[in-house]
Amino acid sequence: MPSQVIVNADDFGLSAHTNAVILHAFQAGLISSATVMANMPAFAAACVLAHQPTLKGRIGLHFNLTYGRPLSQAILAEPRLCAPHGEFDLRIKRRTLRLTRRERAAVEQELRAQWQRCLDHGVLPSHLDSHQHVHNIWPIGEVVARFAREQGVPVRLARNLGHNIGPLKRAFKTLLNLRLRQLSGATADYVCTPADLKDGLAPATGVLEVVAHPSALGGRDFGDAYLESGESLQALIDQRLREVQRISYAAVPDAA
Repeated sequence: MPSQVIVNADDFGLSAHTNAVILHAFQAGLISSATVMANMPAFAAACVLAHQPTLKGRIGLHFNLTYGRPLSQAILAEPRLCAPHGEFDLRIKRRTLRLTRRERAAVEQELRAQWQRCLDHGVLPSHLDSHQHVHNIWPIGEVVARFAREQGVPVRLARNLGHNIGPLKRAFKTLLNLRLRQLSGATADYVCTPADLKDGLAPATGVLEVVAHPSALGGRDFGDAYLESGESLQALIDQRLREVQRISYAAVPDAA
């Protein structure tokens, strides 16, 4: 069993419905953390909810480079990052190892703009992760990790538990996670999905993050995008991690 677990709901701020599900999942004690999308329509409402006692200090930034419109200007001129009509259109391959100087500067500017919008709405993010795992692209991950170090917050590692991670992908993720740790500092030790938990892959030690996308099943029960339709995320967490303390990223040992 891991010593502690962070159950993090991604996509806070995506829509009013997503906000409601995440709020109820906090109130039910299912999740212990969430990350907010600063350029989405329900972002401002999510920030209001973030001041409730159950959520306060447990909301990170879900850095977004793939959906909607950016909050900064320089990125609009980068064809591998944005489409001509002004919306994100990420065309950087997952195995890319370098960005141009202009692309790197544009990514950092957009990260700073999304972070600042959180601050402007009274939310100091507890940690950083990204929509569709764009910070698992090596040079984007370096930008995100350096910024996390600057802000004194943890960054999510690349998922490192799962039967579908082959030898080459595992080697890449291991190197990427070493780099993210080197640049950013303390974070969780393991990252998995609810499907990985279902497969019995919970680690024996350390801090585990479970990346969740909860959905409402009715009453106080919740499903998840990684599980079969109607399957209970609450029951799965209770079964696999019953005795494990749930924490937020703010409580990660040695986090700044």
